Amino acid sequence: MKVAVFGARGRMGSEVVRAVEAAEGLELVAAVDAGDDRTAVEAAEVVVDFTHPDAVIDNIAWCTERGINVVVGTTGFTAERLDRVRELAEAGGAGAVVASNFSIGAVLMMHFSAQAARFFESVEVIELHHPNKVDAPSGTSVSTVGKIAAGRAEAGLGPVPDATAQSLPGARGAEVEGIHLHSVRLRGLIAHQEVLFGGEGETLTIRHDSLDRVSFMPGVIAAVRAVPSRPGLTVGIESILGLG
Repeated sequence: MKVAVFGARGRMGSEVVRAVEAAEGLELVAAVDAGDDRTAVEAAEVVVDFTHPDAVIDNIAWCTERGINVVVGTTGFTAERLDRVRELAEAGGAGAVVASNFSIGAVLMMHFSAQAARFFESVEVIELHHPNKVDAPSGTSVSTVGKIAAGRAEAGLGPVPDATAQSLPGARGAEVEGIHLHSVRLRGLIAHQEVLFGGEGETLTIRHDSLDRVSFMPGVIAAVRAVPSRPGLTVGIESILGLG
């Protein structure tokens, strides 16, 4: 399978280049970054995009207009942006996998959090990343909160208890779907997340740590192999991993 990489000189993109080159049955036909000639990319069957939120939709459009499948790890996707990707993929007869996190451990963290959500009255999420990350909160944490909120709603749980009446701005973090979400940016970190659940007399912490960007590569390669057989939009890699 012929594969190209957009954002090839970035931290994640360069790791993807190495992973594709090492993967059996995959051939790297182009590794490009902003301003590079894209001619060689037209030979690709799949493009992996780890670029920037300002560029990613145009990149996806460029690929799908040519019938090239895309695997996207770039952050900053809203429901409206996902709808646009769906339109582009369907119009081009291509497949698009957009995932907030390609780490198998992180996907399992989100899966387990969704399962635990219906059992605990209280929940908060803390995500911790390197200081060069451009978005806060992270796409992974927002996805996690969405899964937790859905689980809570299905279980009939009410609002998370919180009697805070006075606070400094930002002291309780952001509030997403009624759940407080805190972002930490610290030199030395890569990508980390804690989901804290609380009930009467007990707490449960589900934590995932990516200590090296190589941890994302098995999920990326799995998505590359799967996307040609998945026309339209696939959000996340859970279904690719058999998690539903």
